[in-house]
Amino acid sequence: MTPLLSSFYFGSVEHYRLLAQHRRAIVDVGEHYVRQSYRTRTSIVGPNGRQDLSVQIAHDHGRKMPMREVRLSYAETWPQQHLHAIRSAYGNAPWFIHYIDDLEQVLLARHERLIDLNMATLELGLRWLGLQASIEVAPEYMEEPPAEAIDLRASLHPKKALPDAVVAVTPYPQVFSERFGFTPRQSIIDLACNQGPLAVQALGELAA
Repeated sequence: MTPLLSSFYFGSVEHYRLLAQHRRAIVDVGEHYVRQSYRTRTSIVGPNGRQDLSVQIAHDHGRKMPMREVRLSYAETWPQQHLHAIRSAYGNAPWFIHYIDDLEQVLLARHERLIDLNMATLELGLRWLGLQASIEVAPEYMEEPPAEAIDLRASLHPKKALPDAVVAVTPYPQVFSERFGFTPRQSIIDLACNQGPLAVQALGELAA
């Protein structure tokens, strides 16, 4: 089966579990932009607990826009704010020093479109984990997905329970676990900074 996904900002550990277990995935950039979803947000665990990092987009007076047309706004300094939050959360994580330069490079690049930023974070996550999944970008909305596709565009959402097709990543050590316990469904940033080269093992069995 082939996961059919929305574009995502960094992505949750469950996104990368899917990419570890399937050699191919489809990212639909023709679908309409949806607020408060993985398309513009990722979650980390900081000194005060779970924290959502949200990308700022340039709104177009409420017009429904396909993801490929959504532009980023830099009226606010959200890239610097995200980096500050990541440093506060993972500065003491064992592998933070190995990934902060990559994070700075992606976040400070001033991408014009949301999907360009999202694809850069996806490629970064794949590189960190050493995954070889082939990513097919669908430029037009896939109203009728291929028969082999698992359509997760609406169901894989930060405010919804995990869909049946997606298995939760098992607990792994986190910087603030003594304070908050294990916080599930976090960004790939959380897994990488806490686990380093062992991160891919937390995702379970890899694609053959």
